[in-house]
Amino acid sequence: MIEQLIADRAGAIDASGIRRIFNLAATLKDPINLSIGQPDFVVPEPIRNAAVQAIQDHKNGYTLTQGDPALLGKVIDWLKVDLGWDCAVTGQGEPGQPTAFVTSGTSGALFLAFLALLNPGDECIIPDPYFVCYPHLATMCGAKAIPCDTYPDFQMTAERVEPLITEKTKFVLLNTPSNPSGVVLGKEECAKLRALCKARGVLLITDEIYDEFVFSESLGDVAAGDGGLGRCPSPGRADGAGEDTLLIRGFGKTYGCTGWRLGYVAGPGVIVDQMAKLQQYTFVCAPSPLQAGVVESFETDMGEHVAEYESRRDMVIERLSKLTNVAVPGGAFYAFIEVPASLGLSGTQFTEKCIERALLVIPGGAFSGRDTHFRISFATDREKLSQGLDILCDLLGSSV
Repeated sequence: MIEQLIADRAGAIDASGIRRIFNLAATLKDPINLSIGQPDFVVPEPIRNAAVQAIQDHKNGYTLTQGDPALLGKVIDWLKVDLGWDCAVTGQGEPGQPTAFVTSGTSGALFLAFLALLNPGDECIIPDPYFVCYPHLATMCGAKAIPCDTYPDFQMTAERVEPLITEKTKFVLLNTPSNPSGVVLGKEECAKLRALCKARGVLLITDEIYDEFVFSESLGDVAAGDGGLGRCPSPGRADGAGEDTLLIRGFGKTYGCTGWRLGYVAGPGVIVDQMAKLQQYTFVCAPSPLQAGVVESFETDMGEHVAEYESRRDMVIERLSKLTNVAVPGGAFYAFIEVPASLGLSGTQFTEKCIERALLVIPGGAFSGRDTHFRISFATDREKLSQGLDILCDLLGSSV
């Protein structure tokens, strides 16, 4: 039978619960879609224009594997300003110096990191709830992702992580601000987690794809003099963090260009250089004219959009926190909402009730070993968000 040809790694992975909802959305007429993590603003004009100009200037071939020199230079300069890291281009660093390169999205960077670090039988520690690809990337490597239970506040603290570290642990993966909860790990907890990993000889990977989408109360956690006033708290701000912390960031969520598939990675040269080698034989390089486009992102102020999303976040919390438990998102554009036990429904069952009302949300089981919550995205216009909140309030307050 032809299905016998399928490799075990493929058979061990289920299709994303998010993708199932996306496919359903395509079959419904004008649903209220609070499922997709896609910014609802257009890509800023300077970034669009720079990408178009690059295409017109015939910059459509390969770049160097490590990325377009202009973009990589901007990344390295920014890491110096934001984190105090003295990075070099991958393959060009001095011993012990952090290095960096441009990746095909943050998911591409994560895939390369897992490939570079995990052997069959190894372990890594991930938060629960988690971004949907985390456990499956470990499975692809023949390794195991160990979930760190972060309920009910969704803080991946050193105290929660420490009992999970074993001789098989290769790395701890932090996601802040978090998808699916939007929770931001504070400055002190970031420092403690990094210190724990360093003491135990495991790598800390910090996935900061939403680092620009952080709301006012979380920004206050970064003190003056840290090299990052008004920035998202990060374990990368500790002295020497570039030597033992792997940082992954991206452009798609911040600037509305998710389909461009652009990110970057920086950290210990011995690891980053191996990841770059693997990129040569997988992604080859990130899309070249689009790399030229996001060079302009470093001069683009997204503060107005972040403030609008913070206002939408406030709408969500003001209405839903009266009916159920919602950890306040400090960033990103998601809320992870508990289904009240009194309803007697799992997250998936509650999601099905929403679908009956043409409202699309994601069941918590897509992100977690538990199916007690559901995720909404408030990256949608206010009218649709308000309509969706009306339905959620009705369902959460009912005796379904």
